[in-house]
Amino acid sequence: MPGAESPGRSSNRGDKIFFGLTAGASGFVIIVVLLVAAFLLIQSVPSIVDDKANFLTSFDWSTDPSDLRFGIAKLLWVTVIISALALLIAVPLAIGIALFITQYAPARLARPVAYTIDLLAAIPSIIYGIWGIRELAPKLTPVQNVLDHLSFIPLFNSGFSTGTIFDGGVVLAVMVLPIVTAISRDVFERTPTAHVEAALALGATKWEMIRMSVLPYGRAGVISGSMLGLGRALGETVAIYLILGTSSNFNFSLFNGGETFASKIANNQAEFGLHPGPYIAAGLVLFVLTFVVNAAARFVVNRRKDFA
Repeated sequence: MPGAESPGRSSNRGDKIFFGLTAGASGFVIIVVLLVAAFLLIQSVPSIVDDKANFLTSFDWSTDPSDLRFGIAKLLWVTVIISALALLIAVPLAIGIALFITQYAPARLARPVAYTIDLLAAIPSIIYGIWGIRELAPKLTPVQNVLDHLSFIPLFNSGFSTGTIFDGGVVLAVMVLPIVTAISRDVFERTPTAHVEAALALGATKWEMIRMSVLPYGRAGVISGSMLGLGRALGETVAIYLILGTSSNFNFSLFNGGETFASKIANNQAEFGLHPGPYIAAGLVLFVLTFVVNAAARFVVNRRKDFA
């Protein structure tokens, strides 16, 4: 009929509208990230310029405008070591759980286990913090006492009995476990059936098949999941704020208190109205650190097109 649009033309118009909406959503996210980065830079650069101490290597933290001295060395150490400890605990557990669910457990058992692990991600951070400091930390004190025999190693010098970096790392491990497990489970399930059957046909045992086929195929996914979990651990605020005890005497021990970037900002939020610059500078470093970790995770995933 005259004036009627062909189905192809209508479909093309719908594609253009949908493309515009999706492109707009993507652009909006990019703009938000750029605006956050611009805000952090604009607000923190003046304080960094006026800083009388070395911003990267100093352990001082004085926000007095007449004698501005602050550095991120202590915050960076505590943030990195507590996150690394969390990954050291969580990644082997996550790999074991993912292999059990995908390779060993029957379907009627694998599904409830997977759901239970995934539900850990739904627990609010404040619940983890309360549980960590009231229930878990006192029970970890005997473990700290045993490791205290290695006090000749700086990491195991005695310090606090509770509220330590060690306590925070264990709680963070529980918090990042669902992320690493979910991604590991996904990549292990995607192992090509031909690879598995070929290994078994050659006489490989179950473990040998996993070692030669499943683990090599899922390596990139496990690494990317671990780095995403690291990004989650780096930015955790509420749980660490509740668990970690502050310590004025800094050392490199896991059994001492301390502050991460996020908990430092939360602990001193009352000063924001008077001296916000140093805390915004700490937030800028955390923003860059988290961005780099997530970018590295994406790079690892993109190297394995089969995973994508």
